[in-house]
Amino acid sequence: MQPSLFSSVHLTVSQLTFHIRKQLENDPTLQDVWVEGEISNLSRPASGHIYFTLKDKNASLKCMMWKPDAARLRFALQDGMAIEAHGRITVYEPQGTYQLAVNIIQPKGEGALYQEFLRLKAMLESDGLFDIDRKRPIPELPRVIGIITSGTGAALRDMLNTLRRRLPLAKVILAPSPVQGADAPLALVQALQSLNSQSLIPNYLMPDVILLARGGGSIEDLWAFNDERVVRAVADSNAPVICGVGHETDFTLCDFAADLRAPTPTAAAELASQTTVDDLQELLTSYLSRLSFSTLNLVAEQKAFVSTLRSRLKYVSPERRVQSEYQHLDELSRRASSALTHRIQLQSNHVNGISKRLLSLNPEGILSRGYAIITRKEDGKVVSKIAQAHGKMKVRVSDGEFEVRSE
Repeated sequence: MQPSLFSSVHLTVSQLTFHIRKQLENDPTLQDVWVEGEISNLSRPASGHIYFTLKDKNASLKCMMWKPDAARLRFALQDGMAIEAHGRITVYEPQGTYQLAVNIIQPKGEGALYQEFLRLKAMLESDGLFDIDRKRPIPELPRVIGIITSGTGAALRDMLNTLRRRLPLAKVILAPSPVQGADAPLALVQALQSLNSQSLIPNYLMPDVILLARGGGSIEDLWAFNDERVVRAVADSNAPVICGVGHETDFTLCDFAADLRAPTPTAAAELASQTTVDDLQELLTSYLSRLSFSTLNLVAEQKAFVSTLRSRLKYVSPERRVQSEYQHLDELSRRASSALTHRIQLQSNHVNGISKRLLSLNPEGILSRGYAIITRKEDGKVVSKIAQAHGKMKVRVSDGEFEVRSE
């Protein structure tokens, strides 16, 4: 089948690659996508960026993650790990390949939980549980501090040590509860209700503040603190609640419903015992440290962004086009010079051929072979017949002429 002479589009490799890149990068679906697969060919060079391949049984996808995003990973990546990666599809033009520019990575299975997290958050937020107006101030000098956490976990030990060091006069009441598993939500609700009920314990002093805490873990480990019953119990608490669940980067729905969120259980204990100037200085230092960390991350992100813009600008820079046109002009000049030289050569050969043909047809050329040309002197006409030979005549040979007379 012959290709059409009119409908086909002729592009260079760069033009076609740039067209493909624009098509992929202008597709909203491909610029905000979660991809599930298994890690292979993991590479982490000195630059801090991460390169790997995400694959399943039928296909593979090249992936890369910039250093600022890689620094926020909560777990170590390794070949064979099943993950869910979020990012956008880009094209690496020098190699003509498409890839996923990843900004979030989470273990496989967290995606569905995260969607459920967003659904519950939207529902509870619409009910007003997260309103700023509901937040109550934390007392600066609490007399009674209630703690809800596992009775055997490291989080409890850390909080008790902190409270003993910072506010040894405070009375601590523990309402132990499982903080993980199917039984945890109901147990956490009961613990909150018990700390808020004077009738359950004789001579019980109501807590001035309640610490709801546990150590870090995956989203599945922390899911009890996203349970709707627990979140509503936190919002209904008579005493203000400080929620210190997980690590600094972990967020649960209880964080939004609580009166104050702490990044860790230890920090929750510190926020419940704001008593001395030293404590306030430490808190200020912590805020400055977090601000510096955020600023450095922001600067790194902006540097990466500027670098990306610079690369894009360089690609569409007029200077690049001018250089390309210079090269094209040089190529046209070379081709023109070559074509002119070739044309001159052809014409020279043609002239030489015509000259040789004319030389071979020149009547005078036969004189060198012993022939002569006889003309009448009186009128200069060539004598080609006997009848024309009379009177004085000139005989022309190869090296001159002489006269003869016919009698």
